[in-house]
Amino acid sequence: MPLDDDRYAPTGHAQSHWGVDHLNGPALVGLAAHALESEFGLPEFLPTRLTVDLFKAARGMPTTTKVALVRDGHRVRNSECELVQDGVTVVRATMVQYRLSEPPRGEEWTSATEFPWPDELGAVGVSSMGSDGAGWTRGIAEHQNTTRKRFINRMIDVVEGRDNSPFVRGAMVAEGASLVTNLGSAGVGYINGDLTVAMARLPVDEWVGVQADSHWASDGISVGTATVFDRVGAFGSAVVTAVANPAAQIDFTNDPFPSRSPS
Repeated sequence: MPLDDDRYAPTGHAQSHWGVDHLNGPALVGLAAHALESEFGLPEFLPTRLTVDLFKAARGMPTTTKVALVRDGHRVRNSECELVQDGVTVVRATMVQYRLSEPPRGEEWTSATEFPWPDELGAVGVSSMGSDGAGWTRGIAEHQNTTRKRFINRMIDVVEGRDNSPFVRGAMVAEGASLVTNLGSAGVGYINGDLTVAMARLPVDEWVGVQADSHWASDGISVGTATVFDRVGAFGSAVVTAVANPAAQIDFTNDPFPSRSPS
């Protein structure tokens, strides 16, 4: 909820599964994406890469966005955003924009990947979770297994009273790469410290999905990659790194927010 031009108060939708006073990844990613695009977005440029470092737990308190244009080039624009709480930076994000142009000559390799959509889609803010062999459900607990996972969402507006842009929608759902890669047979025991999402184009409508591609883990550190989809097809990739957090492991069979999108 906006308090003024660059200061926001979190609502209950921003609460994280990791703690009652923690904010969730999609809310933080969405706010940073919104601030950067609102200040520096141009119609002739595509916001192609967003990298968000979630290096300190964000709390349920007023949050200020601080943005700066780092480079204003003819073909490449770089900008950055900090989310600040009580004078402390809790999130830092960078956005790379490329000027739209004609493609080069020739044909290139593309990955042969498919995203099986559910038969029915829910309302705003209601996600669907899927995994190989289990199909689609509204809950997450049914997918605490070792198979490939995916989910879709029509995200609520990150800033109350302002519609999410296609870029913000893609960034917020891409943060689910942590969920679809780190969810195992006992829930989620890794907390991601970052997200990098890269888009070749913007999603065509409000529904966005993310599907796991790979998950590598060793000595309490994991790396997950995922593909981001809309109803036309794949349009981007997401990468998350995460660190083990077994003391606060999230078991979705005891989900405190069963009717809400995963966070």
